Amino acid sequence: MAIDCVIDSLQPSLDTGFLYGEWLVLNLQGKVALVMGCGAVAEGWGNGRASATLLARQGAQVYGTDLQLSHAENTRDIVRSEGGTMEVAACDVTQAEQVNRVVDDCVQRFGRIDILVNNVGLSQPGGPVDMLESVWDSQLEVNLKGAFLACKRVLPLMQAQGGGSVINISSVAGLRYVGKPQVAYAAAKAALMQFTRTTAVIHAPEGIRLNCVIPGLMHTPLIEGLAAKYAAGDTAGFIAHRHQQVPMQHMGDGWDVAHAVLFLAADESRYITATEILVDGGLVAATR
Repeated sequence: MAIDCVIDSLQPSLDTGFLYGEWLVLNLQGKVALVMGCGAVAEGWGNGRASATLLARQGAQVYGTDLQLSHAENTRDIVRSEGGTMEVAACDVTQAEQVNRVVDDCVQRFGRIDILVNNVGLSQPGGPVDMLESVWDSQLEVNLKGAFLACKRVLPLMQAQGGGSVINISSVAGLRYVGKPQVAYAAAKAALMQFTRTTAVIHAPEGIRLNCVIPGLMHTPLIEGLAAKYAAGDTAGFIAHRHQQVPMQHMGDGWDVAHAVLFLAADESRYITATEILVDGGLVAATR
């Protein structure tokens, strides 16, 4: 078929995804996605909610988790209102038995897991002098151990299926200092990148890909909580400062992260593994 007969239009559709001529681009139909951390702490679009919704729009059956079940249910309701398929459950990703339970439930409901998105994360302020040891431990558990536990349970399923894609959500804090003391979070996110690279190489012969999406300074529902921790509650000033830090002069949002997740989940990225996609408006490059 001649190229000019195929490449004749480009239109997004909530029902069928992105159509390019006669070919469906970034098509996830027939795939099952498990999104760990699919909720949002307030109204709006966090990285997990946007990712779960976009994966569903592209045809995936989605199973989502959140520490607070109501947060996951809100995302589920959005997906279902658009005609998508989504089930949810509460899960503390630091607890192996809870992770194993939701993975098993996802497989029981949908039969397989093709895509795993590890989106759970939490930043607490402090450096090594003033941070409590208990805070250090909990930061590594939430931001690193959670992804390990999910991979530990899901990767054998992907091995049996003959492939899959794992997308871990890291942070620019793992690459550079971003203006606020969060030593445990930064260390955990840096470790998550290396965990992803190493695991990707181990499982590459099995058709399993692992990559990181690295968000920069993002305007999500978490912003007020961050302002309370790092700017004495001055949300407006905190937002303005973060906009100014970015070379593009504005923060990104959850949809910017979600589109990177979608690409890495889809077959169009089939030869991409053990790497990272920076979604940061040029922040890291400007300070290298």
